[in-house]
Amino acid sequence: MTRPSPVFASLAAVTVAGGVMAYLPYGNVRFNVFLLVIGGWLVSLCLHEYAHALTAYRSGDLSVADRGYLTLNPLKYTHVVYSIILPLLFVLLGGIGLPGGAVWIDRHAVRGRFRRSLISAWGPATNLLLGVALSVPFWFGLPSEEHRGFWAGIAFLAFLQFTAGILNLLPIPGLDGYGMIQEYLPRDWRSALDKAQPFGMLIVFAIFWTPSIAGVFFDVVYGLCELAGIPPWRASEGSRLIRFWL
Repeated sequence: MTRPSPVFASLAAVTVAGGVMAYLPYGNVRFNVFLLVIGGWLVSLCLHEYAHALTAYRSGDLSVADRGYLTLNPLKYTHVVYSIILPLLFVLLGGIGLPGGAVWIDRHAVRGRFRRSLISAWGPATNLLLGVALSVPFWFGLPSEEHRGFWAGIAFLAFLQFTAGILNLLPIPGLDGYGMIQEYLPRDWRSALDKAQPFGMLIVFAIFWTPSIAGVFFDVVYGLCELAGIPPWRASEGSRLIRFWL
């Protein structure tokens, strides 16, 4: 089965509903922006992993279809806590697009190391492309004060995509950036680094706990947002609005 799952369809419906209500506006704008951003973020996690799986399938690993990875169902990922819950908590508490879940790829079934690298590359590429797509309305000056909450949500969602894309490109074991270069490393280096993959998230946490490193990272993200036409203040406003309970 490769058609989108009801779970993904429900997430997409929540995102659209939140967006429509935030745009009108209807009801509690902050709650509507919450639905828009959280629903959109979960949809992007599904698309990120789908990009990995689809590239793997086309490169020779047919087992991804049997595992349900091509259904866009986030419940099929390796670990629900790391795939869904942890990234959501980071969005809510810190406004960070933490890399999401993982799909298991049979790398031995994939033809050639370039294709294996490509499988890893398409995850962060998907996030960056989504960030650019969300930025398009800002190029044409469409955001207005009349629908301020809606556009703040869109800006923050784009910020999350850029954050996840850049973070995933870091060559840290366990992240896609490492997967992109893994095949080209000397065998002894690769053997040592592969053992560190389960601790990749600890390295990510250390990055954000180190103010100087985190500052450089977010300077890059905000710079990319500005390059894409998104004012950083709009993204910050979206981050504030999704905490509707405060």
